[in-house]
Amino acid sequence: MKDPVTAPTGITYDRQSIERWLDMGNATCPVTNTTLHAENLIPNHTIRRMIQNWCVENSSHGIERVPTPRIPLTPREASEILSSISSAAHLRDGERFLELTRKVKSLAKESERNRCCLVSNGAPSVLAYAFRVSAGETLEVSAEALAAMVALLPFDDEVAVSESGSSESLDSLARILKYGDIGSRLDAVLIVNKVAASSRVFAKAVVENRTIVEALAEHVVKPISTQATKASLVATFYLLSSEEAVATEFVNLGVILPILEILVDSDKSMVEKALAVFNGLLNCEEGREVACRNALTIPVVAKKMLRVSEMATEFAVSALWKLCKSCGAECLQECLQVGVFQKLLLLLQVGCRDQCKERATEMLKLMSGFGEKLECVDTVDFRGLNRSL
Repeated sequence: MKDPVTAPTGITYDRQSIERWLDMGNATCPVTNTTLHAENLIPNHTIRRMIQNWCVENSSHGIERVPTPRIPLTPREASEILSSISSAAHLRDGERFLELTRKVKSLAKESERNRCCLVSNGAPSVLAYAFRVSAGETLEVSAEALAAMVALLPFDDEVAVSESGSSESLDSLARILKYGDIGSRLDAVLIVNKVAASSRVFAKAVVENRTIVEALAEHVVKPISTQATKASLVATFYLLSSEEAVATEFVNLGVILPILEILVDSDKSMVEKALAVFNGLLNCEEGREVACRNALTIPVVAKKMLRVSEMATEFAVSALWKLCKSCGAECLQECLQVGVFQKLLLLLQVGCRDQCKERATEMLKLMSGFGEKLECVDTVDFRGLNRSL
């Protein structure tokens, strides 16, 4: 235990454990089976002091003292803070606004219970409204409102998304992406991601803001952090899914080569996101032309088939299918040389979704005329191949 609390039944639990039990839909004390609510839990200071004393006595064994937990935020306190934020934003009281948004951010990061309490009391929509009306304020004011909103993620609040997707908010996000510090720019990318993922309407609104599109591309071309790059790739994927015409803009901003470099040596999550965006960029003719001219394209994308995940394989097959359909014999021959033919056969044997299967089958038919080019095979990909005895 780190934060012991006692239920009305007299049983003491660790706060995080019993609250998780209650959040799972249980409404009873696990020991006595009597009705139990989170607000009825009382901190057990005696046991907490015993735990802390034991930690001190055993510090020589590398045990650290458990810090004294702070009292969790109550719904009433959350409502009062959020009401004050709305008032400060409406009155343009920048100093008070900064104080309150920083307090919300601190409370949200202090514990998961505080974050959930703030979210359930409408904090995302209040902060999104404050962010919109503070569009004309200093960059610091907008950045702090944004940071407080990000501290509440994940949340499902349609009002907050609507406020964040307004033209004023998008302009503020663009300003932060262009002039903010590294932390603020990351926060802005995360909120753009949230807005773009919510609906095609908001995604198209983001597309219309060229500064945001340029900033997303820049986070891929000149990454400031792994998290920012991943968030930018996800946001870019949603934008490409909602408006295919934006693919040309991203291609012209030079994102294809950096994405191929990401594919060479990145973790599973990053590779999946990069392949998803790369596949989307190939929906435009410019994207296919740039990809076909790059010597890395076919070998790098083919290498990710059957190596990363089912999702990555499907994006890789889709990308190669688009390139082969567009670039013709040269691309087909290169696919054969790097062992794509054999990988597609294996993919059809192990199974995949219908669209992926159709594209794999079509590629096999297209490559069948180059049978003599099948010497180069990466045998490591055939360990799972079932052979008849």
